[in-house]
Amino acid sequence: MTNAQWFLLVGGLLLARGITSSMLKRLPVTPAIIYLAVGLLVGPMVLNVFHFNPLKESALLEVLTEVAVLISLFSAGIKMPVPVSFARWRTPILLASVSMAVSVGMVAAFAYYLLGLPLGAGVLLGAILAPTDPVLATDVQIRHPGDRDQLRFTLTCEAGMNDGSAFPFVMLGMGLLGLHELGEFGLRWALVDVLWATVAGITIGAISGAALGRLGWKLRGEPPEHKLMDDFLGLGLIGVVYGLSVLVDAWGFLAVFFAAVALRQTEIKLAGAGRDYPDRPRTYGIEPEAANASPDNEPPPTVSGGSLIFKEHLERLSELMLILLIGGTLFLDSWNWRAVGLALFLFIVARPVSVLASLLGTHTSWPIRGMVGWFGVRGIGSLYYLMYAIQHGLPEDLALELIQLTLIAVSLSILVHGTSVKPLMSRFWRHRKRLPTP
Repeated sequence: MTNAQWFLLVGGLLLARGITSSMLKRLPVTPAIIYLAVGLLVGPMVLNVFHFNPLKESALLEVLTEVAVLISLFSAGIKMPVPVSFARWRTPILLASVSMAVSVGMVAAFAYYLLGLPLGAGVLLGAILAPTDPVLATDVQIRHPGDRDQLRFTLTCEAGMNDGSAFPFVMLGMGLLGLHELGEFGLRWALVDVLWATVAGITIGAISGAALGRLGWKLRGEPPEHKLMDDFLGLGLIGVVYGLSVLVDAWGFLAVFFAAVALRQTEIKLAGAGRDYPDRPRTYGIEPEAANASPDNEPPPTVSGGSLIFKEHLERLSELMLILLIGGTLFLDSWNWRAVGLALFLFIVARPVSVLASLLGTHTSWPIRGMVGWFGVRGIGSLYYLMYAIQHGLPEDLALELIQLTLIAVSLSILVHGTSVKPLMSRFWRHRKRLPTP
């Protein structure tokens, strides 16, 4: 496909997406399915006018997916409810840790015993496919900072954390393949890749986000005036936090998510609006309420609120581009029993079992457990981890195998979760549970 044809394709999709936005909202499918269908149509599976080789372009794809995930993590973080409480965060923390470990183990066992992959490759594959995706899971995520829906909060918060908590397992798989130093009895892996990188990432993010929140508040003056370039501030925070984390071997995905959480928590508390309103969601300058709402009741503008819309637009654009690339990667014979079988095992067995195991002993309702167990959307984060492993020396034969398995899992996730999200979520929301009040 020439550059001109590529511009025509992307430009046409963007125009169609903008013109038909109201109609697409009424369709029983998500926009991601449409992007994937277009990619499959123009790719080698049907018309073969475009083919993207992820092995050859792994460096480019690593950067693209990395940026997309970072923007999505920031957007998720600044929509977290204020204030942070253990009652709210307990379930997502269990999902991002216990469920993550169980899911990696189950996928690794499937890959080792049924697909014949080496143990290290199985662990790596489990780590690639275990995290849920903050980019493609828009329809099951918090919609605005005042959203108190317990299911959406759980899925959003889990996706925000498990893109970072998967990294230790990626390094474990690479270490078992001889691509990373684990240390004697795995001691270096436990101390550096698990303990240090996790704690340092969360600490860097929390301190940086809180610092920017306080600095931004002071610079706005009294009374606060919305004069700062919030989009630049948000992107700058992402860049500084992520860069600093990489320099000190901390998990940057965790750092960016918690930086966004700390930024919003700090700003809203400084604004004197740290109290939740169960009957009327607070939008903090992002989605104004009814036109007759009193402006005196609205909190002052914030960096987090002012930059959210821009980040979500970037998120949607990256979603379109990357799903097109996925569609342009797949051949007809990519849909073999190994890849499809693994994807079905992941959706029907590994995800539900890991969720149930992690939530044993909690007070999470069974309807929410069931919905969380089903909506483990896989996507852009999985592609990033795969490209990361390739760039760090994954052998070509294993890389090709994992590329096929991962892309089919992501594509099927787009299809099965994208067609089920609207009917299932609509049914659930009729009986939805509210977030517990701390």
